[in-house]
Amino acid sequence: MAATGNILFSGVGGQGILLASEVTAYALLAAGYDAKKSEVHGMAQRGGSVTAQLRYGDKVYSPLIEPGKADILISFEMMEAARYLPYLHQESKVIVNTQQIKPPSVAMGQVPYPANVLDAVSSLGIQVVSVDAFDIARDAGEVKAANIVMVGAMSAFLPMGVEVYENIINTRIPERFREVNMKAFAAGRKITA
Repeated sequence: MAATGNILFSGVGGQGILLASEVTAYALLAAGYDAKKSEVHGMAQRGGSVTAQLRYGDKVYSPLIEPGKADILISFEMMEAARYLPYLHQESKVIVNTQQIKPPSVAMGQVPYPANVLDAVSSLGIQVVSVDAFDIARDAGEVKAANIVMVGAMSAFLPMGVEVYENIINTRIPERFREVNMKAFAAGRKITA
């Protein structure tokens, strides 16, 4: 069992970040790890930044990740990936949804959306996986399942088998959404497995 792993989830309100972090936390607990999670979602309902920090291992005493200690950054929006670069180290893995959600200042034309965000993240020399989660989720049957596409893409970097995630999706997601979320998870997993 790994000593401790640190996962930082980032994005904006309405992207299903908290559900994605819950599915991951419950999967880690089901696999026998201690796991602790923290969330920040102040202006989430207005498209504000949302983060969740998840730490796992033999024993975890705090859910908070120090800057420079995130092993995985899973970002549900491109600019949000750039915002949390100080949390990464040289062996970190970054999984980025290529979807752009323009904040009010960009939507009103006050400032441009930052160009070449993925290039900036990749220039750090760390592993970056870009995922078109929105289109993949649409193909699976529901764009709202983009968060589970991202969990699927991240799952190959965590120490649990697919069946653990499937059991959690079956128990944590309402029955009417399970099939599409199972498809979304499998499609995301194919990207990195």
